[in-house]
Amino acid sequence: MSLESNKTLGGVGALLIAIGSLFPILMLVGIILVLIAMKGLAEYYNEEDIFTNALYGFIFGIIGIVAAIVLFFGAIFTGVFVWGAPFTFPIVTLVLIIASLVVMFIFFVLQAIFYRKSFTILSQKSGEKLFDTAGLLLLIGAILTIIIVGLVLLLVAWILVTVGFFSIKTPTAQVSAAAPPPAPTVSVSVGKKFCQYCGAENTIEANFCKKCGKKLETD
Repeated sequence: MSLESNKTLGGVGALLIAIGSLFPILMLVGIILVLIAMKGLAEYYNEEDIFTNALYGFIFGIIGIVAAIVLFFGAIFTGVFVWGAPFTFPIVTLVLIIASLVVMFIFFVLQAIFYRKSFTILSQKSGEKLFDTAGLLLLIGAILTIIIVGLVLLLVAWILVTVGFFSIKTPTAQVSAAAPPPAPTVSVSVGKKFCQYCGAENTIEANFCKKCGKKLETD
């Protein structure tokens, strides 16, 4: 795909991620579109790490979600089926719920680290500094995700990514076809011949310049 297509896919995908907190299915679609765009940009800029780091970030995010869901439902099942230990099962359930949150947090931070690496490289290659800023905000927001400030930073980060994609400048092929230098000519006047290299005056019969020694040409 062209650079323009990748810019559009990335911008739309990042926007869907930004509003994905309201509609989670849009977040998944957005992530897929961003990954496709990052793959295309990695090929365009000949820098595979742009896509590789983004893919690692996506994988860590999926692993974190799956692991957290497994632990959470494990806590639920523990609370349901362990009836004979009234003092034990609340503790086990609480521990599993806390473990699920911790696991999700760890993988969420790892996800942000790799996304930041990807956006930092893209910023260097494209010259669009918004990607670098967005990557930093993603990491800080992931670390502070336990408070409302972190969620706000994540939203701002993906909005910056959206603007960054649409702001990537398409290089215009400014091929200034320089006019070829005029072919050397020899000035000839009555009884005189001028060297086309140094301009020295020679007799009309001369074949070589008396000043520079180069062969004289005639029209």
